[in-house]
Amino acid sequence: MQPQFARTPGKRLRGAALRASLCAIGMGASVIAAATSTTGVGARQSLDDAWWTGPLLAPSAATLPQGYWLFEPYLYDLMTYGHFDVDGTLRSTGAAHEIGSQSYLEYGVVDGFTLGLIPRLGFHESSAGETAAGFAVGDLTLQGVYRLTEFQQGSWLPATSLVIGETFPTGKYDRLHAQTDGALGSGAYATTLSLYSQTYLWMPTGRILRARLDMSYSLSGWAPVQGVSVYGTADGFAGRARPGEAFVGDLAFEYSVTRNWVLATDIDWEHDGNTRVEGGHAPTVQDSGSDDLLYVAPAIEYNWSSRMGVIAGARVAVSGRNVTATATPVAAINMVF
Repeated sequence: MQPQFARTPGKRLRGAALRASLCAIGMGASVIAAATSTTGVGARQSLDDAWWTGPLLAPSAATLPQGYWLFEPYLYDLMTYGHFDVDGTLRSTGAAHEIGSQSYLEYGVVDGFTLGLIPRLGFHESSAGETAAGFAVGDLTLQGVYRLTEFQQGSWLPATSLVIGETFPTGKYDRLHAQTDGALGSGAYATTLSLYSQTYLWMPTGRILRARLDMSYSLSGWAPVQGVSVYGTADGFAGRARPGEAFVGDLAFEYSVTRNWVLATDIDWEHDGNTRVEGGHAPTVQDSGSDDLLYVAPAIEYNWSSRMGVIAGARVAVSGRNVTATATPVAAINMVF
């Protein structure tokens, strides 16, 4: 599944994260070369021989069989390294960390329909000394996944699913001690409509490349706002805010190096519409303007079986406009039972 890590030192951190990502890709390429150099073109790998955890960001288009559970907890460290201005130029900012946990709990209600719950937790620490560390509970998402088509080997048709999610504003977002004290809420109900797709491709080595293309659109309602909030309001403010509509497109690939080891990467683009804030002692309207952000997220998977595996990697913001830039190491374990 796709973790929606919150957006919240310097260019040096960005460069280090990118170098680490490129190093991981280079090591993976070496593993592939070593696995195929002695035999040349490999025999065609069977689907049963390929075990997967899934890439870091793109959710699966597959649904669970009736009566099956999936549990996938994520642990991440969201590290701010700068801010992309309205012209897309990266500006250095103070460093901050937000250690978070986001879990996916899913159940196969019937064949072709899966019900899921996504709770969020976080721990914020500002190394710039702006605020104290703090624990936070985030918003809660309930979603349903309805399978439209299944992948059939030999057919061009991918597996596809329609996903409808509703996010409930259970996280703290206003009446804060400071705007950077780690609140993970928005205060607004949000509805998300998504289309997930997935297919399998056989490479010249005979190994399988699994590909996903996911697209999501979200629309939020108004949130009442009091005092200091995640919307940039100050102490004494009274009014409301509405997050802008959001579109996310994610193209992901996983290469089955061996039955146990998999190399993965996501290319993720996000566009957020204007967020509006209204209110104050002298009623005013503030608009944030829209923003765009491009991530890459290389990772490596190890799977003990077809039902259990781990993944570790990093999501790195490589370009953007009018938005915070972050690098986020991520690790997760995937269990189906």
